[in-house]
Formats: sequence, C-alpha cells, structure tokens
Amino acid sequence: MTSEALGGLLVIGAAVLDRLIGDPRRWLHPVVVMGWSIQQLRHWVERWAGDHPVKLRIGGGLISLILVLGSVLTGWCLERLLWLPSPWGWLSIPVLTLSLASALAARSLKDSVLAVVDALPSAEEGDLEPARRNLSWIVGRDVQSLDRTGLLRAAAETASENAVDGLFAPLFWMGIGALLWMVLPSGPGPLALAWGFKASSTLDSMLGYRSGRLRWLGTAGARLDDLLTWLPCRLVMLTLPLVCPPWTHWVQRVQAAERDGSADPSPNAGRSEAIYAHCIGIQLGGENRYGKRLVQKPVLGAGRPTANGPLVRAILKASSRLEIVWISGLGIIQWAMNH
Repeated sequence: MTSEALGGLLVIGAAVLDRLIGDPRRWLHPVVVMGWSIQQLRHWVERWAGDHPVKLRIGGGLISLILVLGSVLTGWCLERLLWLPSPWGWLSIPVLTLSLASALAARSLKDSVLAVVDALPSAEEGDLEPARRNLSWIVGRDVQSLDRTGLLRAAAETASENAVDGLFAPLFWMGIGALLWMVLPSGPGPLALAWGFKASSTLDSMLGYRSGRLRWLGTAGARLDDLLTWLPCRLVMLTLPLVCPPWTHWVQRVQAAERDGSADPSPNAGRSEAIYAHCIGIQLGGENRYGKRLVQKPVLGAGRPTANGPLVRAILKASSRLEIVWISGLGIIQWAMNH
C-alpha cells in the first residue's frame, strides 16, 4: 500500500484510538505546547505593542501566523517519516496515528460531560458542588450560581458546541488532508491540517476575548478559527439529522437550526447547539453569567423539554453515530477517487 493511500486508514485509526484512550493526563499534549507558545509570543508582543490597538492587531496577526504555520509544518515533517526506507517508514504509522488522535476530543468531551451528569445527586436537595466543580473545568461561565437545571443545560450546551470544535472540525480537516495526499503525496496531509486547525482553535480559546488588550490582540486568531470552523459546522448541520430519526424531518430541522442559530453573535457556536437542540428535542440557550457579566444567549428549540440526564447522553450518542458516518463517507470518497 502506498503511503498516500494510508491517509484514510490513519484517520480511522486515530478516531478509534481517541475513543479508546482519550487524552492521557500524563502525556505531553500538542495543545499544551501550543498554549505555552502562545503565552510566550503574547508576552513579547505586549512588551512591544503596549496598549496601542494597531500594534496589538499586527502582533496578534503575527502570533496567529507563526503558531498556525509552525503547527502545519511540524505535522508535515512528522508525515515525511512515512517516506523513510522500510522498515522505518512503517514504524512511523503508530506515531502518526497517536499524533492524529491528539487532535480529536471525542473521548475527553464525553468523559468531561458525563462527569458533570454523574456527579449530580439523585435527590433534588442534594449537594451540587461536585457537579459544579466538574463543570468549571470545561466551561468559562460562572458555575456557582447554577442549580440542577442550569448545570444540565450547561453540560448539554458544552456537548453540542464542542462536538464541532473538538471533534468534527478537526476530523473534517484530517479528511481534507487525506484526500489531498491522494493527488499531492508530498503536500500537507491529515496531521498537518489537523494541527493547523488545533492551533487556530487554541488561539481563539486563549486570546479570543473582547476585553482589555485581547480586543485587538485576539482578533486574527478568532477570525481564523471562525473561518476554519465555518464549513465543518454547516456539514454537521446537514448530516446530524441523518443519524437522528425520523429522517423525514431533515429539512425542517436544518431550517429551524439556521433560524435559531443565526441569532447568536458567533457564526458557528449558535448553529452547532441549534442543530443538536432540534435533532435531540431539547431546549438550549438563555441567560449565562460570566463573572459579573450577564449574557443573554438566544433560545434554541423553544418549547422543547429542558436538559436532563438522558437528553445529555442522547447528544453524546448522536455525535458518536455521526462520527462513524463521517469516517465512512471519507472511505467512500477515497474509494471513488481510486476507481
């Protein structure tokens, strides 16, 4: 088998490995390295730019350029290991599979969300602190004021929004890389593009805030992340109804998700949550507190039941089914290109 034909198999192996082991805490994760790099670059830029908006925008653009291109180049260099003489080329397959799995977050997202749901007491008057603590590790909102309903809604919204950011967007770019290998074997492949996307996502999560210097410093990273997530998000909107019967409601669900999600300031987050809300049958959105700031998010799936344990689990199960569909679709496309 030629190395360029391995792209699809590497993606499948990475998805399976991610589901099996997730992100072991003792292993150095590429996102940790990206985060450290962002902190160092931010320190240098802020020393140079001070509070000057134009300089901060330029510096933010340079940080984004350095981090994304550096991540793509690092992934591409690891992919070149496949071209080493046998048997070394074949020994590189486990390295590439593990590296690709690091760009996927299906297992870690599932475990984190279920840690919140499972920590909720069976009795209504039970202690909510364990669930609040677990939720605080995965969301930016204030969790101390959340009651049982609020905790479940936050878990459901995290499961639906981060399914796109943490699973389907990197999976999409892996697939593009695998297909690109088939026509340009020496070009960037699944790992290069996946790590490039993870770099943009990490930039957005660390610098994409509208406060202080980050109003200007984080603009480039946030815009790039929106751009790279735009198409995967729309593909999730189009394909999620296919794994959530009845399929005859496909048109209505997509239209409703676009209507509800477009009210969100983010071009992707609202739509990500909205398609899950309408496919699973759950109401999401509403008031969120971030420190002293209250944010009124659009209501998604108005009139549907509010979040509960089974509905949160249904969101996670739908993501698992859709991941299988996407990987199968990649295999079909590769097969068609080979014939």
